[in-house]
Amino acid sequence: MFAVLKTGGKQYKVQAGDILRVEKLAADAGETVQFNDVLMLGGDAPVVGAPFVAGAGVQAEVIEQIKGDKVINFVKRRRKHSSKRTVGHRQKLTLVKITDILASGADKSGIKAATGSAPAGEAAPVAKKPAKKAEAKAEAPAAAAAADDLTQLTGVGPAAAKKLNEAGIESFAALAALSDDQIAAIETVKVKPEWVEQAKDLAKG
Repeated sequence: MFAVLKTGGKQYKVQAGDILRVEKLAADAGETVQFNDVLMLGGDAPVVGAPFVAGAGVQAEVIEQIKGDKVINFVKRRRKHSSKRTVGHRQKLTLVKITDILASGADKSGIKAATGSAPAGEAAPVAKKPAKKAEAKAEAPAAAAAADDLTQLTGVGPAAAKKLNEAGIESFAALAALSDDQIAAIETVKVKPEWVEQAKDLAKG
């Protein structure tokens, strides 16, 4: 019996006893891991997944964490630049030995799933920031609901309404509560007495 599994973006055809070099897994030497992404089971009754075979799994024992052969990347620029660069790279791999192929019941085996390791220095996303954004979004509609359309006042156009909003006056109640000293302190727009009187009537509803 054989299986075709997927890990690290690659597919492998395996049988019990095979030794594989796969993309680095988050597991220590001696641990048993299980590959749950099985694309196909072969044998007397082949099963093809869509895309994976439900309940199937491939168990393997981690032998050691290794590095692949060094790959040399040599770049040479001709003509005017006449420069060259050599870069070496060794891919991190995990050496595993296939121990068992399960046609069903893999989801209840209790064996640790074979997952790749996160790159060094990569931190988990902070959950507080989305919460703050959600709170800000929730507060924004509430603030918008409390604001009134100041252009309903006679003589107040969009430009004057914008200046009133910049001065912190966004509702009829806020305009009606202004004192003479506060009106005199507003420099962006000249607040007329009739605006205040109309705002008092509109604030009452």
